[in-house]
Formats: sequence, structure tokens, C-alpha cells
Amino acid sequence: MSDPNKDIIPLLNKELSLELSEKLAMDELELQLTNHINHLINTDFEKLVYYLYRIDVNESKMKQLLQQQGGQNAAQLIARLIIDRQLQKIKSRAEHRSTKIDDEGAERW
Repeated sequence: MSDPNKDIIPLLNKELSLELSEKLAMDELELQLTNHINHLINTDFEKLVYYLYRIDVNESKMKQLLQQQGGQNAAQLIARLIIDRQLQKIKSRAEHRSTKIDDEGAERW
């Protein structure tokens, strides 16, 4: 399986209309994504909501996390949820691909 850290940046660039360097470490990726989300919170909240919907971030999980972690940086919490969701998608696609390859190797009638 390929490195999910390498796969996540092109996915985030596509989903969030960003131009992040593909050589970012995960902590730097989180920081840049946090800054972008902070910017959206302050300037275009509607676009942030659209992105969260498009990425399929669990709304109830996000609300619960924001309430529980009230003192923390909301943008950072949202960035982590986005990264987690994208990593889930990458893992799921990789599993689906390997299952499909296994099925293609089986005899067909």
C-alpha cells in the first residue's frame, strides 16, 4: 500500500482547492490546513460548511468534539477531523482496490 501521508495532500488540494506542497510532514500539513480553516471561519464560513459536507466530515462528531474541547482552537480540531476523514477514504479505496484485484484473479463462469 502506498504512503497515506503522500496520498492525502493531492486529495486535500483537490477537495479544498488548495495548493499545498506534496512534501509536507503531517504536523506541517495540519498547521497549514488549520490556518486555511481559520481563514474560512473568518471570511467565508459558507464555503467551509460546503467543504465539510463535500468531504463528508461527520457533523454530529464535529459538534460533539467542538463542545468537549471548547477551549481549544476550533480550526485545528476541524483540520484534524478533515485529515482523519481523508485518511479513512484513502484506506477504504486501497482495501477496495485489493479486493477488486483478488476478485479479478478468481475464475469466472
